[in-house]
Amino acid sequence: MERHLFVLGDSISMHYGPFLETFVAGQFTCIRKGEKNAEPGDLNLGNDINGGDSTLVLEYLNARVARGFKPDLLLLNCGLHDIKTDPASGAKRVLIGQYEKNLRGISRILQTSDIPVVWIRTTHVDETVHNCLIDAFWRYDHDVVSYNAVADAVFSGTPVIDLYGFTKALGGNPFCDHVHFTEEVRRLQAAFIAGHLLGSTLSDRLAEDQIRLETQGGISRHGSRRSAFLEPLEN
Repeated sequence: MERHLFVLGDSISMHYGPFLETFVAGQFTCIRKGEKNAEPGDLNLGNDINGGDSTLVLEYLNARVARGFKPDLLLLNCGLHDIKTDPASGAKRVLIGQYEKNLRGISRILQTSDIPVVWIRTTHVDETVHNCLIDAFWRYDHDVVSYNAVADAVFSGTPVIDLYGFTKALGGNPFCDHVHFTEEVRRLQAAFIAGHLLGSTLSDRLAEDQIRLETQGGISRHGSRRSAFLEPLEN
């Protein structure tokens, strides 16, 4: 029987989601927030499909758990919306202290409800490109690093997949716009995540380049050997 994998994340997860659904078919049935909505809307906003910032994710999980939310596994991320920065004032959408508070609240809800979770580290940004293309808000990669460090601490006792390290290690220009990735990168991200969720090399299902890239990263549990992609980031 297939298990239910619930995906709660930002537009990055919306993009790799269709590939992930294919890769985990037979083991998981993928469901995501707001999946019945036909249109994904503005990918820069936290809408019915997009999980949005950590405040919205906390509110969503509070409401869903109260109605009996119980997936077999929750694939979770938030961060890109939290680090949105006002170009004039420098104010963050969600300050890092509040981000930590929100994540700890999320973690408590999941632990109390006994919902297994895998945390996905927030992907990197190229601020020189991003902040030239977007006027309404800016993002900085050093904020991604700082907010990821907070998430690492909060979710240190749960599985963590380092999509930040994996995607950045691909090199070249992986972006199709200010923050989203090309189709090929989305496919590789999905393969990377699926490899860890399924606990196999996926040799019978993935292309040779996906297999090679899958072996470069890792998923960590508290007390186990940490992957190179989960070592402290110095950049």
